[in-house]
Amino acid sequence: MAKIFIVEDNPTIIKTVTTELNKWKYTTITVHDWDHVDTEIAQASPDIILFDITLPTFDGFYWINAVRKVCQSPIIVISAADIDSNIMHAIAAGADDYIMKPFSTAVLLAKIQALLRRNQQAPSNEKMIWDNNQLNQLTYELTTPAGIVQLTPTEGAMLAILINHLNHTVAKEQLLEWLWQGGKFLNENTLNVNISRLRSKLAIVNLKDSLRTERGIGYRLVTNHEK
Repeated sequence: MAKIFIVEDNPTIIKTVTTELNKWKYTTITVHDWDHVDTEIAQASPDIILFDITLPTFDGFYWINAVRKVCQSPIIVISAADIDSNIMHAIAAGADDYIMKPFSTAVLLAKIQALLRRNQQAPSNEKMIWDNNQLNQLTYELTTPAGIVQLTPTEGAMLAILINHLNHTVAKEQLLEWLWQGGKFLNENTLNVNISRLRSKLAIVNLKDSLRTERGIGYRLVTNHEK
């Protein structure tokens, strides 16, 4: 069964989340050394990571950035902060979803299951190509004439959808449905920040203009001849 790494220092929350996840036969792991959170996560190779923001040593933003250098597992942020501040900061740093304290374990479970379903779906083609660019759906690496850029699972899944609908606009609602199982517990800001993060990654390899925003509708990935 799936392995969930819990980066949280509140014993009550750890116990509550662990008990609920164990009921569903998920394996749970917690932090032993707060000075080496990224190393522990890399060694554990979890399927999902749950991240608090306020932690004993460095904060969650620091560790999310550090973890993204060694692990591409989906990250769900657990925070008591307002969505427009810390949550969006965490998503920009590399998180995939969020849940606010106090939270329902049923909602947390739904979010975990949505991300697991998405990431466990075997891609029909390991490599997807548009123009001279190639996306590896297993490693989330985007290879281009200008270099290679590492995407997160959400960024990779989002780009795969856009490649499948090349030169056609994909509605925001459709992206929410495909990426987060409908986004029932998701604020649209999360989608916007993930798109912004993907666009920043594309800019590194001179592809920023390939991702278009159709205001009020959605997003469109274009080929060279459409630019």
